[in-house]
Amino acid sequence: MRYLVLAAVLVCAGHARAEDAAPESPPATPPSPGGALTRVADNRNAFALPAPSLSARDLRDFNFGNRLFNTNWVAAPASVEAFDGLGPTFNRVSCSGCHVRDGRGRPPIEGEKELLSMLLRLSVPGRSEHGGPNPHPAYGDQLNDRALPGVPAEARVEIRYVEREGRYDDGTPYSLRQPEYRLHDAAFGAMGEEVMVSPRVAQHMPGLGLLEAVAEADLVARADPDDANGDGISGRVNRVWNPVTQREEFGRFGWKANVASLMQQSAGAANGDIGLTSRWFPEENCPPAQTACAATVNGGTPELSDAYLDKLVFYLRALAVPARRIGEAARVAQGEQVFTRSGCAACHIPQLRTAADAQPALLAAQDFAPYTDLLLHDMGEGLADDRPDFLADGREWRTAPLWSLGLVPTVNGHSHYLHDGRARNLEEAILWHGGEAAAAQRAFLAATRDERAALIAFLQSL
Repeated sequence: MRYLVLAAVLVCAGHARAEDAAPESPPATPPSPGGALTRVADNRNAFALPAPSLSARDLRDFNFGNRLFNTNWVAAPASVEAFDGLGPTFNRVSCSGCHVRDGRGRPPIEGEKELLSMLLRLSVPGRSEHGGPNPHPAYGDQLNDRALPGVPAEARVEIRYVEREGRYDDGTPYSLRQPEYRLHDAAFGAMGEEVMVSPRVAQHMPGLGLLEAVAEADLVARADPDDANGDGISGRVNRVWNPVTQREEFGRFGWKANVASLMQQSAGAANGDIGLTSRWFPEENCPPAQTACAATVNGGTPELSDAYLDKLVFYLRALAVPARRIGEAARVAQGEQVFTRSGCAACHIPQLRTAADAQPALLAAQDFAPYTDLLLHDMGEGLADDRPDFLADGREWRTAPLWSLGLVPTVNGHSHYLHDGRARNLEEAILWHGGEAAAAQRAFLAATRDERAALIAFLQSL
């Protein structure tokens, strides 16, 4: 399931070249990454730990939510009725199928032919009833590449890469890979030239409750859609429809900030990724053309109960945030200076604070360091998916939180970043930046080898 909520579209932005900046003292040390939700952990389970302050009752709820997150759902009817209802079409059979150990997904690597922890969003021109993307009439808003027996899977995805060569200002070469997506074996006819496709890897999970608990007014106050201050940064709010509250709200989760709350995210992903109905998404994901899908026996109404959904959402809210791993302190401090003077912190805000009345109470009045403003920013043509999502246009992405980036290789065994995993390391992720982040990307190109290495060391310490 997609919970976003991000690792790493590194939306750096700014204007100064690194070598032109005046000497400066190290930035003030930010608070613990997760405030009271911070835990010291640097092993493969670092993203899946409970907040340290949970009561015995809350810990029981957390553990049950963890079980739900890792449950493999099965087709109905089944002997275990509480966990049947898979499909009829789906992407994975569990939340952890994409978010392995609550971590970050990646595109297929050599020898793999399936999307194991990523998916493709689909839409056609126009808007849905509430202003969101317009689903494809035959395939819906998400490509389901798996299905129950007797039900056609929608299509198969092939990814190819084209290498783009370049050089830093000091002559050091680099190469970026540009992905190309091709759909094969489409079960319900050609999708048409007007179809818009947007790939998304699963994001890692720690700290989602804190991001949800920041007051909307505090986030809106950071927006500058017309760049009134002339700094080249024009963060925008994405207003999205929340079916849970039946109103338009601030979008804060998803690669394009297209989801308002963790309840909406959890129920929506259960429906789109696993094929589970709930109170908030009561219909099976079967567009009219998919008659075999619609005729399949379901797992009850709803398939995901309110009680289970509540436990799942509590689990996400109560996940701990791993503490920073400073390593070589002087090197990390140097990298933080490069990060700041290059303008990266203009979007990757180091510090936020949760609302005093946030629920559950463990989330209230917490200073934490996610390195995001949760706003939309134009990332340039290189990263554009050309697929609008509510107010987000085809070049805009939400600033991804940078916390816990350095643990992705430990937890998930890879170092693929950005919304589609095209970046094979943090350097490539920075080099893909454009649009509002073009000045920061240029500063990185102009930096010395030592400064670049220090910046990466800082990011790996978060």
